[in-house]
Amino acid sequence: MSTFVEPSLMSSTSLKCVQRRGASACLSTSDERRAVVAGLSYLAPTGERPVSYAYDPPVGVPRENCAYVLHDMPIADTRSLAEGTSIDREGFELWHAPSAVKDFFDEDAVRSVYYAEAVELALAVTGAKRAYVFDHLVRRREPQRAALTFGRRGEDGVAAANGRIHNDYTEASGRSRLHRVLTDPAMAAKVRRYSIVNVWRSIKGPVLDTPLAVCDARTVLASDLVSSDVRYPRRTGEIYLALHSPLHRWSYFSAMDRHEALVFKQFDAQVSGVARFTLHAAFDHPQPPADAPCRESIELRCLVVYE
Repeated sequence: MSTFVEPSLMSSTSLKCVQRRGASACLSTSDERRAVVAGLSYLAPTGERPVSYAYDPPVGVPRENCAYVLHDMPIADTRSLAEGTSIDREGFELWHAPSAVKDFFDEDAVRSVYYAEAVELALAVTGAKRAYVFDHLVRRREPQRAALTFGRRGEDGVAAANGRIHNDYTEASGRSRLHRVLTDPAMAAKVRRYSIVNVWRSIKGPVLDTPLAVCDARTVLASDLVSSDVRYPRRTGEIYLALHSPLHRWSYFSAMDRHEALVFKQFDAQVSGVARFTLHAAFDHPQPPADAPCRESIELRCLVVYE
């Protein structure tokens, strides 16, 4: 169920793009001095449609019918990129966006306070006219930092960090989401352009152990994306997984803290001239402090309408 929230709880003066937005070039080998090298989990080439279960599958059925391969990739610390980034160019932006929520495990506080904050942020970043929050998820890195997977829920009921490179929506599922959010057919029919954005934030403190990496949308080809099923107890979702390409240019923002939010594009109904899909995945930082706490984060999905 989606929630339309009047963006009245956050002062717009508290929102600020962290980076100066100008013309930027794709990160290249010259940026490696500002990068870490870490393994990113790409889909191994397969002849069948990938399927993953978000719950315990039927007896004899594997959780995943496909394999993943870690590729060591340079991941640039984009805080050092003077030109900044744009959600419509690279696909992502970092914003100074403090939240009034104290405990993000408090479901009522998230829905009553954070949803309104996210609406205002999404409108500020995208320039859209209306925004609808329809989903959020809190994640916690597992103790002892087990090998990253698809981020299934642990024994405590909290989802783990998702280490598979993916985009939450495909061409098909991105278009069907409009009608799942705007259930009034007449209202949906009036929409010309809309997009789906993800708002990602640390909820514990600086992320030092398992940051989120995002891929410059301009470096991803359509042939790199593989439509895949994620099966839930009551429905099946469709996402993109990614095949490896040396052209991909990855970024992260070092030590992201609670007052910051990374906003990135997951789908755009405009088919040219803008970033449409932003591949992303958690990765284990190769040099975390010995006493780094396990990352805790919240991600929130929002559909924005531009007209």
